[in-house]
Amino acid sequence: MAITGAARLAGIMGWPIAHSRSPALHGFWLHEHGIDGAYVPLAVAPDRLEQALRALPALGFRGCNITIPHKRAALRIMDRVDPFAQRIGAMNTVIVAPDGGLEGSNTDVFGFRENLREQAPGWRASCGPAVVLGAGGAARSVVAALSTAGVAEIRLVNRTRDRAEALARDLAAPETRITVHPWEQRNEVLAAAGLLANTTSLGMENEPPLEINLAPLPETAVVVDIVYVPLETGLLAAARRRGNPVVDGLGMLLHQGRPGFAAWFGAEPQVTPALRRAMLATFAGAH
Repeated sequence: MAITGAARLAGIMGWPIAHSRSPALHGFWLHEHGIDGAYVPLAVAPDRLEQALRALPALGFRGCNITIPHKRAALRIMDRVDPFAQRIGAMNTVIVAPDGGLEGSNTDVFGFRENLREQAPGWRASCGPAVVLGAGGAARSVVAALSTAGVAEIRLVNRTRDRAEALARDLAAPETRITVHPWEQRNEVLAAAGLLANTTSLGMENEPPLEINLAPLPETAVVVDIVYVPLETGLLAAARRRGNPVVDGLGMLLHQGRPGFAAWFGAEPQVTPALRRAMLATFAGAH
């Protein structure tokens, strides 16, 4: 529908930002719900981040998403930050409060959890230890999601041990044991696992493949790859061939947008097959 002078406004801040699929995602929902609103890309250089965020209330924006490279730096600019974002050390969603204050949150935890619930409804935290490959920002969200879901043991595997140990310290919780393992042991740690999640860029288009032997992994274990270009990575294809339930990364991208959209535009969006098709079409058009 056409936007008017009363349109609700939101957007996404990053540097660069042209690659973001978030405008397509929120644009789909705005059209679907017939909302007078707009969600726009906001190219903001790192040295202008605070200025840009503080301008949101004055410009009439209800909030925005935050993406690379601002997800950590934005935390110190917020007036209020939710516990998940503080614990993870990164945020991706800003809501302008009625008093004009900036509230920061991290919806990647929600996105991972909802994607897992949708695509692998049989998975339970009691299925066994979880193996997480990687120790970056995405890994932090995944570990937080698994911990809050009640997974008793998370085996963290990363090429840089110091980074993995920092993640384990930051996200330590009484109910979850996080152990750190060298990259060379990525095959062995799969034994008896109930879930494997790849949070690295390995297997992504134009990146090296993820080299891993799934033989020790139980065939009942869920295999998740947060990469979504290509939608079926080499890891997911190999897991599917041996009968493991698989979860692609597109759903995490879609589900993480739901809380922000609801806060900014006043409607509860859903992840539907039509949305997935529309988003996949944007990837096809990028080549």
